[in-house]
Amino acid sequence: MKKTQYSQIWDLDVFFEGGSNSEEFALYIEDTHQKMKELDTVVKEWEIPTSSHETKGLINIVGHINVTLRQLMESSAFVSCLSAQNVNDKKANLYRAKLNQIGASLSTSLTTFDQKLSKIEDNTWIEMLDKPNLNNLSFILNERREQAKEKLPLEQEALINDLAVDGYHAWGEMYDSIVGGMSVIIEENGEKKELSVGQAANKLSTSDRDKRKEVYNQIQKAWAEKEDLFGETLNHLSGFRLQMYKHRGWDNVLKEPLQINRMNEQTLNAMWNAINKNKGRFVQYLERKASLLGLEKLSWYDIGAPISSSENRVSYDEGAHFIQEQFERFGPKMAAFAQRAFEESWIEAEDRSGKQPGGFCTSFPISQQTRIFMTYSGTPSNVATLAHELGHAFHQHVMDELEPLNQLYAMNVAETASTFAEMIVADASVKHAPNEEERLHLLEDKIQRSVAFFMNIHSRFLFETRFYEERTKGPVSVEKLKQLTEDAQKEAYCESLEEYSPYYWASKLHFHITEVPFYNFPYTFGYLFSLGIYAKALNSGSDFEEQYISLLQDTGRMSVEDLAKKHLNVDLTEEAFWESAIEICVNDVEEFLSLTENK
Repeated sequence: MKKTQYSQIWDLDVFFEGGSNSEEFALYIEDTHQKMKELDTVVKEWEIPTSSHETKGLINIVGHINVTLRQLMESSAFVSCLSAQNVNDKKANLYRAKLNQIGASLSTSLTTFDQKLSKIEDNTWIEMLDKPNLNNLSFILNERREQAKEKLPLEQEALINDLAVDGYHAWGEMYDSIVGGMSVIIEENGEKKELSVGQAANKLSTSDRDKRKEVYNQIQKAWAEKEDLFGETLNHLSGFRLQMYKHRGWDNVLKEPLQINRMNEQTLNAMWNAINKNKGRFVQYLERKASLLGLEKLSWYDIGAPISSSENRVSYDEGAHFIQEQFERFGPKMAAFAQRAFEESWIEAEDRSGKQPGGFCTSFPISQQTRIFMTYSGTPSNVATLAHELGHAFHQHVMDELEPLNQLYAMNVAETASTFAEMIVADASVKHAPNEEERLHLLEDKIQRSVAFFMNIHSRFLFETRFYEERTKGPVSVEKLKQLTEDAQKEAYCESLEEYSPYYWASKLHFHITEVPFYNFPYTFGYLFSLGIYAKALNSGSDFEEQYISLLQDTGRMSVEDLAKKHLNVDLTEEAFWESAIEICVNDVEEFLSLTENK
């Protein structure tokens, strides 16, 4: 493969030249608003069908939804990119507020649409879905219709959507604004540097424990200084949700996230039960790592520490070429897509201040492009993150030709595609390691991801579940939030650490995201589900890429249980599937313990 120097700054001008100052973008948002009004009018004027022959109005509405939804997603993706690359872009924040208003109007129109769907007689509805222009949308339309039956009357749902703009979503935006303005002072080579939270977090991978501890303490101090504000944002976000659930008559806080992820609680419980049964081996890994680092027990800031003093750094170009090479081993389409993303500057990876922390992939459905955001500092984890986000991007790429409504796949299966891509690269890194030390280093990096999915994310799930139980009684104090966090971490990590992270509830963006509640277990689901797919890929021939693409294309039009049954022939409600997937990770631990037995 030809060695190329890739840009680490993404190209946004291809969408709207001039960023937040683009006049073209300002007009585009106004046009999106107009499309929204047109949709609203069409939905309100639509009379509920009484005969299966009355499909014209429904088909017309679906067309309007597709246009409006795509333009809103295109606009929102652009604003997300502007805000992420520069937290001080005030115009971008104003645009985001405008788009939230349009989004609220869309939600209200869709609620009206869904309520009308729910009033169509069952026999008429079944016959309507048999019509050629509607049959391919039967899953998503049925889903919307059934869920509408469980919600409040139209006027009340519309009121919730409207109040959420300056209530619910505003608290999420407040959190983003506070974090965007935070900085951490770190001393390097006798010089004090002001870093963003994301930049500071990258320093936790250093082999110098004193440095790790210093950085960790500085980060904790930064969160502590804003703890009351973050306590406010989290309490108000959860309070809004709980009030909405109460009025809808929902008594299970998992109802909405499970519904969003198109999975049932039996599947979720089977997954966590299988994980809990297999945590013993991962505790042994943490104990062995502590021993290798000369410690009695690991602390929170040691979990991601390298086990050797030599820090392996991978340049951005080296990471990009390695990812493309490994994708090529899996399939030509995935490799060609990754090459295009690098060559056309779809990725913002530059390590600089003023950026948001974290990483994401966002889609531009009309342009049929994606953009990836991260801060690349040259660690193996950065390479894994890059592969992970490219997996997201590829997933959207293979969905581009489908009906927009059939592209609305849930977060858990979105994480399947990303983790599958990450697994390809991680597994290849270990297999192609030039020596035992490098092999051990890469193997350990791979196991760290298993620990993150089985322990870190489990602690998030435990915390959030218990937090909501407390929140039903009233606002939860900052001290209680810290206690709930540490208790959850102790349980999830089987008491294997010496020091935990009491401000994790404040520092983890996922607890403050308003679009998706319980933004945690889908990662673990995606990780293990992708391992099942990966195992099948290893045992299949060269045509598996087409099978994989077929699976991805179904992710927006069936439940995860049906998806697994159709493409993998497994039952997700049984622990057996999850046990078999976890076994792949346990094998990594076994190899690690064997390689480090005499060290």
